[in-house]
Amino acid sequence: MKHLLEVDSVSLNFSGRVILSDIYLKAETGKIVGLLGRNGQGKSCLMKIISGTLKAESKSVRFDGKTVFKLTGRSDLLVYLPQFNFIPSFLTLLRVFKDFCLKISEFETYFPEFISKSKLKISEFSGGERRLIELYVIIKSKSQFALLDEPFTHISPMQIERIKKLLIQEKENKGFIVSDHMFRDITEIADRIYILNDRKLHLTNSVTDLEKFGYARF
Repeated sequence: MKHLLEVDSVSLNFSGRVILSDIYLKAETGKIVGLLGRNGQGKSCLMKIISGTLKAESKSVRFDGKTVFKLTGRSDLLVYLPQFNFIPSFLTLLRVFKDFCLKISEFETYFPEFISKSKLKISEFSGGERRLIELYVIIKSKSQFALLDEPFTHISPMQIERIKKLLIQEKENKGFIVSDHMFRDITEIADRIYILNDRKLHLTNSVTDLEKFGYARF
């Protein structure tokens, strides 16, 4: 069954400064939505507003046409990968996968470098490994939609390629909204691309649109 997420009428001000103005964004299961924009344009703020971790002056979040006012505890609808680490460092890798109801053996198939490390605590992994673990469990979580904020940070190029393949595979089960400064990785996998510029969100239609908003020629 296909599902639709619509975010509408989003406005955000900080100390009298307009950060976001009248934003509309649409995502669907089966598709990857790319969210691009220069630093400071408000990409992370928009994701936090959608997830409910940042209060906006106004917003409307609808799932299949039904407004949802509070997403806390609604991981069946939406999960969010923030830029900071969110998994407690004292948990073991095996415990993390149990908590997310995921098979660690499948993770090891994608990333064999983690074989025989299931009993290690999260604190014993490097920053890149920890990011990869958190990214994987969010991608594979049993939700309709997932927000990924800077998912490729600290991850090696080889692992990024595996993650991109995983996203393309997993989009059959959910919809993704992905933001990252590594915009070429986003454009390679996205079915739809929005660009945040000057407080507004713009749906792009071509490479020319990307260039217009300051991205280099491919």
